[in-house]
Amino acid sequence: MPENDLPSTSSSIARAALCRIDPAATLRAVDALDLRANARVSPIVAVPLRQLRERRDVGAFAVAAPPAAIRAVLELLAAKPLEAIVEVLGDDAESPSLQQLSTAIDQLLAAGSSDDDVVAALAFAVAESFPAAAHCRRLLAERPELSLPEVPTKPPPSAPAPKRQASPEVRERRRARREDERRRHKPPQGAGTSRPSRRRTGPTRSDGPPRVPIARPSATVSERRSVMLTPFEAGRFDSAHPLVGSVVFVEVAFDAEDPRQPELDSKERPALVVAATTDAILVRAIYSHPSSTRAVFQPWRRVGLEHPCFVDDTRVVVELGANGAPRSLGRLTAAEWNSLI
Repeated sequence: MPENDLPSTSSSIARAALCRIDPAATLRAVDALDLRANARVSPIVAVPLRQLRERRDVGAFAVAAPPAAIRAVLELLAAKPLEAIVEVLGDDAESPSLQQLSTAIDQLLAAGSSDDDVVAALAFAVAESFPAAAHCRRLLAERPELSLPEVPTKPPPSAPAPKRQASPEVRERRRARREDERRRHKPPQGAGTSRPSRRRTGPTRSDGPPRVPIARPSATVSERRSVMLTPFEAGRFDSAHPLVGSVVFVEVAFDAEDPRQPELDSKERPALVVAATTDAILVRAIYSHPSSTRAVFQPWRRVGLEHPCFVDDTRVVVELGANGAPRSLGRLTAAEWNSLI
């Protein structure tokens, strides 16, 4: 597959990978999850996965599901092959060279792993901005056995579920139940209507001003909603770190080469911190232009940005290096945070 045929963004690569991977494997992974209402899974992930479990249409899910739900499914499929690749790479697993990663994949395939296993591992590494993400992109683009399909712009039409017809016995029980409800709520014969209330015509109280109903103040949002991290993110980052909820200026790597500035691979931009540790932060970058993966960043004016902005749903790892904590523009209120998480 020519390199320029690879989807340009990490989100598109993740969707294309799900379109390529055997749907039966995806459904088995989703069926094994605990998606009950009391499970600690973010609604933005849990709701699409429940729909996928019910409708069994992986193609439609890959096209239309939120990026967070796509990444969650891809992580399930990539867990075992990634573990095997890390074991083969050993001390070089943190930042392997292209040749080292290619050799590790060859060993994985020789040991019995499928092309789909490798695609899941590489696409997840790209989606999560692993240090070797650029090598993973190149392998997906250059190896014909790992080529990704084109993602449709619209979900394929799904066959409507057949309408269930109740049996005569069920319809009779329902009719009897409705009749019983009507009898129990019917007023007795001869019962009069309730008396109309009498209007008070006497004078109002003269010992003070008339009482005026006091409007109850609306409830204020005081608690910040917890962000749901993937197992990979939770293993490295702290969602209760003091930097969480701050808007900072950081260097964010590009998803793909900028044709106007091919020599650049990153740009300093504002970003919302969603989790952090002493040496890195997990952020959602803030952009000047909208897209299908970005939401309006309402507090742009309050934190000192010059124009309306949009915060991306994709989470990016930013290494802090020797400079320590980045420059902060401000911190979101609980209500502003909850509207975006």
